[in-house]
Amino acid sequence: MLSPDNPEQYMHRPGQKAVLILILILFFHTLPLLSQDTPFSRGVNLTGWFQASGTEQIQFTRYTRLDFERIKSLGCDVVRLPVNLHYMTNGEPDYTIDPLFYTFLDEVVGWSGELGIHLILDNHTFDVTSDTDPGVGIILEKVWSQMARHYKDSSEYIYYEILNEPHGIGDFQWNTIQQQVIDAIREVDTTHYIVVGPANWNSYNNLDEMPEFNDSKLIYTFHFYDPFVFTHQGASWVTPSMEPLTGVPFPYKADSMPDFPASLESTWIESEFNNYASTGTVAHVKTLIDQAVTFRNQRHVPVYCGEFGVNIPNSSNYHRTFWYETVRNYLEEKGIAWTTWDYHGGFGIFKKGSNGLFDHDLNIHLLEALGLNIPDQSPFIQKPDSTGFMIYTDYIGNGIFEASYGSGLLRYYAADNPNNGEYCISWKDADQYNAIGFDFLPDKDLSVLVEEGYALDLMIRGKSAATSFDIRFLDTKTGDPDDHPWRIRVTLDAGFTDFDSRWHHLYIPLGTLTEHGAWDNGWFNPEGEFDWKAVDRMEIVSEQQGLEGQDLWFDNIHITDQDTATVRENSQFTRFDRGSLNSGSFNIYPNPATDFLYLSGESHSPLRIKITDTLGRVRIQKIPDHQNRLDISDLAPGVFILMIIENENVLEVHKFIKL
Repeated sequence: MLSPDNPEQYMHRPGQKAVLILILILFFHTLPLLSQDTPFSRGVNLTGWFQASGTEQIQFTRYTRLDFERIKSLGCDVVRLPVNLHYMTNGEPDYTIDPLFYTFLDEVVGWSGELGIHLILDNHTFDVTSDTDPGVGIILEKVWSQMARHYKDSSEYIYYEILNEPHGIGDFQWNTIQQQVIDAIREVDTTHYIVVGPANWNSYNNLDEMPEFNDSKLIYTFHFYDPFVFTHQGASWVTPSMEPLTGVPFPYKADSMPDFPASLESTWIESEFNNYASTGTVAHVKTLIDQAVTFRNQRHVPVYCGEFGVNIPNSSNYHRTFWYETVRNYLEEKGIAWTTWDYHGGFGIFKKGSNGLFDHDLNIHLLEALGLNIPDQSPFIQKPDSTGFMIYTDYIGNGIFEASYGSGLLRYYAADNPNNGEYCISWKDADQYNAIGFDFLPDKDLSVLVEEGYALDLMIRGKSAATSFDIRFLDTKTGDPDDHPWRIRVTLDAGFTDFDSRWHHLYIPLGTLTEHGAWDNGWFNPEGEFDWKAVDRMEIVSEQQGLEGQDLWFDNIHITDQDTATVRENSQFTRFDRGSLNSGSFNIYPNPATDFLYLSGESHSPLRIKITDTLGRVRIQKIPDHQNRLDISDLAPGVFILMIIENENVLEVHKFIKL
């Protein structure tokens, strides 16, 4: 009997030698093809989340485990997570990564592993307007050595992408830096894949300039945004700005081309526009992608398209989706994985001008073009809020987005003696007209709450009797040319509360706020037009003066009709040590949670669960059901403390967020 484990047997049979040679040729020819495969196939870039100016500015609750579940339901198996990694450190000379950053990212890595979604940690610390610093290698080696040390034993689903879109730096110099960073990572972590990319904005044109790096677990990335005059029409970050350019079709059609903006004449954009008849074709797009395909086939390495997309504001949805379908189909035809830029954002998969709600606002035609699943959609119907809600307590509340502006030092996770929980907001050295902003998405109808006497409730602490600032709500500017974003406010100064370095509780009925007017490319005095049915956002703003040299802290900001908050003196702060939380033999998940919490772990006696708010008030006491599931649907959004109790002994304490 012939055995495949003993090929020499074939040599002793007539005609079998030639067959064996053919089999071996086919086998070894196939091996490089297998090495070209990436472990993932399609996904999205989750932008605007970890792309913050520092760890303290990350709005962690912007996305949750539920968002990862939804992305997976679309048919995606990978998320590329852009991170301003260098800003998550203490800066030069050591670039030590902030432990708070790991606290946030560990949660995301955990969701990725639990759901089986590949997660590319993309170092997105780059500036569109500035060339890549040739000295960046020193920073990259330091931050990636730390990241590798932290994640070397973690989920197989994570990947390290060295740096997004290096540009203005020579190929040889950049590739030398890239090899040094690879070596630094491999001194610590030999397991995880590393994503490498060429200079010149990760261009497919520069793939061939990359050497054969000394590493066997690399994935090579390129970005695709061609033809540029189509994909970036309306882009303000391009030099010169392409905002005046609109209505460029794809593919090129002479009678559909817009007039070229006079303000862009004699620029490189005019040259691209004039050449669009030859570059704006399906055949040309495929020719460009073929450069990446050829590189992949010649090098026998995995290649993936990390970004591709079309800017929404100035492009037609019809032509935009046709471009996506063209690019996606050809990438998949050639076996190249991809992550589209982006999820929410100017290149996103939600309808133009919508609230970006998963159940209501997905761009169905675009999802079809990307070959993704189509979830059920329903019209969004604005309803008045009927209960209070949390704006900030340790984290910004659900459906509220950070929208601050100005130059003051703003920290959302300050551990400077918060009134409750782990963190408070710290605001320091704000210039005049700086603001802490909370954008409601979708806009809120607070009319019923105003009628029922609800109030803005918060804790505040300051150090200077000269302090003066506004807290205000802004309504939504409509299409009516006579309408403006009207403001309604309360001014807080020493006549309203004390600024004596101690916490003070403020309970301000919404109905007592006064109209202020509107700024809309000029000042408009109040006309009694503020609309509580369409509130766009809330701001804490240095309206009267700059707050240079002044410190302010805010905590437990919410809308409520219960004036029950407790002010904690410095000696009585309720603090939970991070070391005493989420440790031991039990785990709770998901976190943040919506309607149910699950408990994992074993005990010898029945367990009881006690949940309190961060002021110590008991909210739930019960035994989990047979699935170790706990119904928390009656809890209002906020931060809570969960105690696992066995025989009246508290075994463990965990903190969780209810969305």
